[in-house]
Amino acid sequence: MTVSTIRVMLVDDHELVRQGLRGYLEKRPQLSIVAEAGTVRQAVIRAGKERPDIVVLDVQLPDGSGIEACRAIRTGLPDTKVIMLTGYANDEAVMSSIMAGASAFLLKTTPGEEIANAIDKVAGGESLLDPGVTKRLLEQIREMATAGRPDNEPKLTDNEYKILDRIAEGKTNREIAAEIYLSEKTVKKYVSNILDKLDLRRRSEAAAYIARRRPERQS
Repeated sequence: MTVSTIRVMLVDDHELVRQGLRGYLEKRPQLSIVAEAGTVRQAVIRAGKERPDIVVLDVQLPDGSGIEACRAIRTGLPDTKVIMLTGYANDEAVMSSIMAGASAFLLKTTPGEEIANAIDKVAGGESLLDPGVTKRLLEQIREMATAGRPDNEPKLTDNEYKILDRIAEGKTNREIAAEIYLSEKTVKKYVSNILDKLDLRRRSEAAAYIARRRPERQS
């Protein structure tokens, strides 16, 4: 029986990290490293050129968020699966990864052998997002989406809605600032004001809020 080759692209701004991953993954004969990248821009361009089956993608990149790169890759290449790697895990990072279309979210401390196993599973159609975290976040979205709109719900300005939409897309303050031509400091202040107005604590809660509001705004 012939085993299909899984074409993999590695994205991390540290060459040593990429070399280490490549060393582990190339021990698997069914895994072929077809490209590497160290920035969001390189990742999107090289993914479009090589069309890998799996992209192993760092959350933090020097020119932006790996989550934004995940969204761009998944939009252009819907058959390509993405595994997010991060030095730390939190609900907001997992939430943004889910919304961007990632199939797995792993810590950088995960042994190379386990990352190789994750690639095999994701290539086979499995999702390796932590069930507990995923369930909790999806329940949060459903609760907010079905909650009745209170009479005293605060009104946001057009700029605040623009920023809120981009928060829901998992974009960083720097990315938002570049898109709407404001300083990063101004965007940070806007985000703080939005959370205060909506009585929210986290960006993930703001993403859930906008998921509920979009149908109303489009009607």
